[in-house]
Amino acid sequence: MADGERRRRRPAVSCSLCRRRKIRCNRELPCSNCVRARNERCVYDNHDLPVPRPRVGHDQAGQIILGRQLQESHRAMPLDDVSDVSRQSTALSHQSSSIADSSASASTVASQLSIQEIQAMKNKIQQLEEQLAKSARSPAHTTLSSPSSNIEVLSTQITGTLHVQHDQPLAVTRRVMHKARLLGQSYWIIGLVSLLRDVFEAIEPHVRAETSTLFPTLQKCKALARIIKSRRAPKWPSPLNTDLPPKDLADRLVECYLQTTETIYPILHVPSFIRDYEALWSSESERKTAFLVQVKLVLAIGAATYDDQYSLRSLAVQWVYEAQTWIADPKYKSRFNISSLQIHLLLLLARETSGIGATLTWISFGELLRTAMHMGLHKDPTSLPKGTFFVAEMRRRLWNTTLEIGLQSSMTCGGPPMLTLDDFDTEPPGNFDDDQLLEGKYSEDPTPNPESKFTRMTIARTLRKTFPLRLAIVKFLNDMDSHGTYEESLRLDAQLRASYKDLCQTLQGFLLGVGSSPSQFAIHAVDFIMHRYLSSLHLPFFFPAMQETSYAYSRKVAVDACLKMWRSAYQPPSAPSSDRFARFVANGSGLFRTVAMQASILISIELKTQLQEEQGLSPAPLRPDLLCVVDEAKSWCLLSIKAGETNVKGYLLQCLLSAQVHGLIRGVGKEELPNLLIGAVEEANDKSLAILQDTIAQGGPMPVDKSPSNVTSDMLEDWDFDFMMTDATLNPDNPNPMSWVYPVDLMQEPLMM
Repeated sequence: MADGERRRRRPAVSCSLCRRRKIRCNRELPCSNCVRARNERCVYDNHDLPVPRPRVGHDQAGQIILGRQLQESHRAMPLDDVSDVSRQSTALSHQSSSIADSSASASTVASQLSIQEIQAMKNKIQQLEEQLAKSARSPAHTTLSSPSSNIEVLSTQITGTLHVQHDQPLAVTRRVMHKARLLGQSYWIIGLVSLLRDVFEAIEPHVRAETSTLFPTLQKCKALARIIKSRRAPKWPSPLNTDLPPKDLADRLVECYLQTTETIYPILHVPSFIRDYEALWSSESERKTAFLVQVKLVLAIGAATYDDQYSLRSLAVQWVYEAQTWIADPKYKSRFNISSLQIHLLLLLARETSGIGATLTWISFGELLRTAMHMGLHKDPTSLPKGTFFVAEMRRRLWNTTLEIGLQSSMTCGGPPMLTLDDFDTEPPGNFDDDQLLEGKYSEDPTPNPESKFTRMTIARTLRKTFPLRLAIVKFLNDMDSHGTYEESLRLDAQLRASYKDLCQTLQGFLLGVGSSPSQFAIHAVDFIMHRYLSSLHLPFFFPAMQETSYAYSRKVAVDACLKMWRSAYQPPSAPSSDRFARFVANGSGLFRTVAMQASILISIELKTQLQEEQGLSPAPLRPDLLCVVDEAKSWCLLSIKAGETNVKGYLLQCLLSAQVHGLIRGVGKEELPNLLIGAVEEANDKSLAILQDTIAQGGPMPVDKSPSNVTSDMLEDWDFDFMMTDATLNPDNPNPMSWVYPVDLMQEPLMM
């Protein structure tokens, strides 16, 4: 090293506050930590080349001081003052030129030093201007109303384009914009977007290769799926048909409904329903249209748990279409009655089980909620004109079920609940059996049963006690201005655990006691629902937990909750085919199925992360209860396709994660891993394509106008895994710029509400 020169120090990239506190800085102006600390100035220290400073004249000292002042002003400048940056940088350029000219008469050494400092300042200003220009051009770094948030654009050939909003500096995913939908944190894929990026990026070059068959095969699967769905869907509109299935089949479907969905979401007065249902089979009785619609929806919901193959799926879709046609008839005033409200509730549940717009029920729930409030169900019957005890109690039951379905639709669709505790004062349903309500129709009001006695309303009443807390969690996750802190998540976690503990003690008391007790379906469903809210609280912090140990608690809670949900939802093939809840989850759609998928994916990601974090000489000790979920999820998805599920991307994703986990266990290197993943995708595509082709072959010859070559590659909006669909709404390269107004699918196919 020459005399008088010093080694260049590593330039500082963090601001002074973050360096002093030794915390991560997102390198913005101002940075997120300074915003939180309300620091007026976010200063970045720039250690330029220290040079020996000989004695200089007055003019030289002035020009150096002027340059340093201008440089310091740029260091502390906020991002909003873009115009000031341009003006000052221009002025600085002129001043630096004049300064360089005026220093020509100074000594040679001093002039060279001055020019070096001025040139360093010019370079720094140029870098700032380039960063500002890049920030203005790139939507991935556009700042939102919150100074600590940004939007990132993720796009691959398989997933399409996703606009992901993160909270910095933890990279907590708050929302995802996909097509025309804004999805909140409770939507099942939101917390997994960042965790799945490496999988898709690893295979992206191979998918885009011209010689690759991966994407064309996947497109064939999409085309065949559309054909299958179009064959199931009847013409629109579908007028109500008075035909019913044979009575022995109908009886079994009604029993399936009453033993499953009705136990957690009571809608019917069962004795009255059974009486009118039996009268349908009498040739002398007149079939009332509204009740016939109600019966068909009950049959459609029961079909999901009739058998493992969901053999009555096409009939269920037909019955849902008929009910949708009936409810769309603009006879508004005549529909303000209890029977129509029951039909509306049943329709939302039937859409979820049959997969007709299962992730869009939150939109239709808005109409249901306003209908119920217009009928006064949000007001307790004691504050309304006095009616019969039967009607008052049925109003309480229907309002309670409306609250539950509304909360479920918000969690499923990632939308805000649009309801507060101040919007209603209706009491929970009383602890009455259905027969007691019949007594109240003709005599004095019956006395409610003690809390220690199990009735058909016990499950609903138990869930209602947790409703205020679950509503607060949904608002915490999905409200549009929500930027919930980790401390708030921990507070809600503690309250939810205490509430869940009380709930378990109540239900276990009935299971161990004498007399009636809740069914296994109800027990599994309630346990699944409560763990769904628990996992949703911690899933946003799962990705930050991989970088910050302070969030390790969320990582553990999310994994444990997902494992419990998976154990409730999954039924091994060797087990007796009697678990109605497992069948309900596997055959249905909506919240239960998508959350089961989310649980299995998160467990696979946890295993992958453990293997990647392991740096010891011996193999990583993986939990066997987690490892078996990886293979179980693959077989579960494949059986779902055989049972009529048309979306193959869930199975494809499970195959990718399984291949990645098993590859890491075997010690496969980073260079070999993409080939392993490509093989998994090819295997998944081939198996899925073969099953879909068999399904079409069983349905008869393929119509000429519905061959795969004539079917567009766009997928239906109501597919459960539509997060992987190709984006058309926000794609600047879309050849049809008005397709966001008039989608092609809606012009070619019947419109479903």
